[in-house]
Amino acid sequence: MQPGGYRKASDLPQVIAVFPLDGALLLPGAQLPLNIFEPRYLNMIDDAMAGDRMIGMVQTRPGGDRARPGLAAVGCVGRITSFAETQDGRYLITLTGVCRFSVGDELPSQGPYRQVRAAYDVFAGDLEGAEAPDSEYDDHGAFLLALKHYLEHRGLDIDWDSAKSAPTSALVNSLCMALPFEPGEKQVLLEAVTFDERCATLTALLEIDAAGGDDEPHGLQ
Repeated sequence: MQPGGYRKASDLPQVIAVFPLDGALLLPGAQLPLNIFEPRYLNMIDDAMAGDRMIGMVQTRPGGDRARPGLAAVGCVGRITSFAETQDGRYLITLTGVCRFSVGDELPSQGPYRQVRAAYDVFAGDLEGAEAPDSEYDDHGAFLLALKHYLEHRGLDIDWDSAKSAPTSALVNSLCMALPFEPGEKQVLLEAVTFDERCATLTALLEIDAAGGDDEPHGLQ
C-alpha cells in the first residue's frame, strides 16, 4: 500500500503545493531526503504537516522569471514520512514518493509557495503497483553491463553482490535518483511511464556516458 493509504487517483489531492528543485528526482515508492531552509518552503512544510503531509517535487523548464521559473510538465507527489527540526531552524524531512502527476494550471498565489492542479490519470499505475516484476524485464544483463561500464568510466565502484541480488526496480530507481544526470535526463527518467521504459532509458544514459569523453554532453534529451 502507498504511504497514506492512497489506492486510486481520486484519493489524491487535486491541488498540491510544489517544491521546484532541479536535479532532485522523486519516484513512486522511493525516498528522498531534503534539507529545508528557505522561509517559503519552511512555511510549505508547516502547512503540509498540518494537513495531508503531501507535497509535489517538480523540476523547472525554460521560461518565466528567475523568481518564478516555468515548471516541468510532470512531477511526483510524495508524503512526508519523517520530520526533524534542527537547532538553527532547518527542517530535515524524508519524502516518500506516492504517484507522478501531470502539472496543470497554477493557482493564483495564496502565500509564499506555489500550488498547481495535479492530474494523475497517465500515472495511475503508480498506485496499483504496476512496476514490472524483475522476471519480466528481459534486459537485466544489459543493464548491469551498462552500469559496470559507467562506473569504470567514472572511476567508481559498488558492492556488486548486493547490486546483483537487489530487486531490479529498487536498484534502477535508486540509481535514477542518485546518479549525477542532467536535469533534462532526470526528467526523461521521471516521465517514462512503465518500469521497462525507465530501465531502458537508464541503460541508454549509462551507455552514452561510458562511451563519451568527460567533457562531452550526454546525448539523450
